[in-house]
Amino acid sequence: MIASEAILFTSLWLETAKDHLILLDDWLSLFGMRAWIALAKKEIKYEYKEEDQMNKSQLLLQMNPIHKKIPVLIHNEKPICDSIIIVEYINEVWKEKVPFLPSDPYKRAQARF
Repeated sequence: MIASEAILFTSLWLETAKDHLILLDDWLSLFGMRAWIALAKKEIKYEYKEEDQMNKSQLLLQMNPIHKKIPVLIHNEKPICDSIIIVEYINEVWKEKVPFLPSDPYKRAQARF
């Protein structure tokens, strides 16, 4: 492999890794809808994995071992739990896309109210 090909391969791999997301959720979860809306608003591609709350998957138990609840966003094999934290995380990681809140402090406070 030529050095330039190796650099191209590495940059493509990093770009793909940055965008690899898995959302563990249940379609009935109102909390999970926050994560869905945030991902849709930012037009972020992700893999959806349906969770049965009566029969939790090993992945859910591994990614959220303390609370064992959904939703869980897995970004590059690192879990982010709790819907509000997930929404904030999405907004911070994908800053280049439409922000959820205005930059002006007063307008941001009004939007939160």
